Amino acid sequence: MEGKPLLRFLEEAPLSVFHYRLLLIGSLIYSFTAMNVMLVAAVLTPVINEFKLGTLESGLLVSIGYLGMFLGALLCGVLADQIGRKKTLLFTTLTMSVFTAANMFATDAFTMGFLRFLAGIGLGGSLPQPGIYVSEYVPAKYRGRFLGIIEASWVYGALLSLIFPYILFPRLGWRLTFMVALIPLTLIPLILFFMPESLRYLQLKGKVGEALEFLKKQGLITENFVEEKLTNEVYGKHKITEALKELWSPPYWKRTLLLWILWAVLVYTYHGIFVWLPTIYVKELGLTVVKSIEWTIAVTLAQIPGYYSAAFLLDRMGRKPIAAAYLLMAGVACILLSQARAPEPIFLWSAVISFFNLGAWSALYAYTPELYPTRVRGTGSGAAASIGRIAGTIAPTLTPLLYSSGGLAAAFVLFALIHILGSVAVVVLGVETKGKTLEEIAR
Repeated sequence: MEGKPLLRFLEEAPLSVFHYRLLLIGSLIYSFTAMNVMLVAAVLTPVINEFKLGTLESGLLVSIGYLGMFLGALLCGVLADQIGRKKTLLFTTLTMSVFTAANMFATDAFTMGFLRFLAGIGLGGSLPQPGIYVSEYVPAKYRGRFLGIIEASWVYGALLSLIFPYILFPRLGWRLTFMVALIPLTLIPLILFFMPESLRYLQLKGKVGEALEFLKKQGLITENFVEEKLTNEVYGKHKITEALKELWSPPYWKRTLLLWILWAVLVYTYHGIFVWLPTIYVKELGLTVVKSIEWTIAVTLAQIPGYYSAAFLLDRMGRKPIAAAYLLMAGVACILLSQARAPEPIFLWSAVISFFNLGAWSALYAYTPELYPTRVRGTGSGAAASIGRIAGTIAPTLTPLLYSSGGLAAAFVLFALIHILGSVAVVVLGVETKGKTLEEIAR
């Protein structure tokens, strides 16, 4: 009897402990990365006070981390296509943990900015990797849900970035609070022993044997298979610049344009809003640092139903309608917040923005690795994420400048317009990927 192609085994396999283990580890990686990205937000006010920073200087201090994330997302995306998904995960986890924790040793704003830049390389590189990896093992009919759930784990990291400072800051100060950034190092043994290299990546590299034995033990692959002959037009033969050029070739340029717009939209709005939210609450409502963290935790909790509502609709309604609808609703909520003055409506519309903005993230995280073939999946995902980090570099500096000159209205009308732009881009440029294999989408 003739065997089945290897990739068909992956697509026809029932969900098993293997898949859920990858989901758990991918979610933990993403969650702890989120914690380290957002940790600076909760301690920003005491850092500003200690280093005596003005509005522009404090914005630049935050932005320099996103500049590192821009470089990390691009380089580590390419790295994932060159040396593999697993090795790249190990590198980014180590880098982002060590250099984020090192912020505790900063003696001035310049030193802290330099450490945030180095940490940003690991953080920016880390964020796309779980989605790239897990997308290549999960069957098409579950892929949206799995990737949406991984993206949903961001909220738990964001909550940890608030809870740890809430507990530790009054007792230990902001410096020792940064020690929690070392927690992700506990994931390195899990990556080493429980995450085989992507079979799709290995097949393209001609090294399938490395993963076969492990996958046979998991029951995903039987002895009766045939290995497809794949051509490799990028790895080892062409320069990295040619991989980047492929992203803008006729089959993919609309997808690349869409992803670059969406990553810029969501990184700008999320980090522009949520990095500054604790400080805005202090200034707008007269709250203490600790009280503003409590408010931000409550608003962040609204992200949980936002994430999961989108994650569980992606494989039913599709990526395109969910992304467009959630972005539009987030934009409407930003308009309403821009006009709010009392504590109750400020809190309410903050929570609504939190729900829909993060639901849109769930759709984008599923969408991104699906739109490219295996040979440039890492490069394409990393490049899109890096464009987002350019917006992330602008947002922490521009937001306080707009807020200081025009109040909530100036900052949040811009957030509204940007969300709506993203919704229109999805409608005009988006393709539907629901229920299709990665190979079908790539054709």
